[in-house]
Amino acid sequence: MPPLYSLSAVELVDRLRTGKLSAVELMSETLERISIYNPRINAIVAMRPGDDLRAEAAAADALRASGAPLGALHGLPIAVKDTAEVAGIPWTNGSPIFATRVTETDCIMAARLKAAGAIIIGKTNVPEFAMGSNTYNPVYGITRNPYDLQKTPGGSSGGAAAALAARLVALADGSDMMGSCRNPAAFCNVYGIRPSVGLMPDPS
Repeated sequence: MPPLYSLSAVELVDRLRTGKLSAVELMSETLERISIYNPRINAIVAMRPGDDLRAEAAAADALRASGAPLGALHGLPIAVKDTAEVAGIPWTNGSPIFATRVTETDCIMAARLKAAGAIIIGKTNVPEFAMGSNTYNPVYGITRNPYDLQKTPGGSSGGAAAALAARLVALADGSDMMGSCRNPAAFCNVYGIRPSVGLMPDPS
């Protein structure tokens, strides 16, 4: 089998669903790769404890083994942009004002990712309040482009794009009003999709 980091999210989910790959195996390799490469690029921030993530992966494997219905992203590690609420994970928006804020609730996107079986491992870095076409903030510092550490990955979803380009995760979310997803995707040689207005649910 080719290295796990070279596989797409679709390929990984297929292997997870069929039992050709365990969620624990994928999580262990994901955490190892992050430990090696993330310190150089600083794409993923506010990482959850490794033991908690391995335990969640083991629970995903147990659920698959039980024959229960599985979600579309079952067992897949994913990192969420630090503008989104995820219960138990710091939600800073890249600002010192919110450097210690930890939410107790999930935004609708995070809730739906979890319902689909994804394992949220942490956050991806952003410019402060996601205002900028680079990715730097006073809380977590600079995110660098994996292709050239002296260059920016763009913004504001620069952490997500850099994480994908470095193959730290196979799937990440972004947000985009004026190019915040498309711009980093172009800078980091990955795909970024901005859905049409109205396709994403409004919790209100």
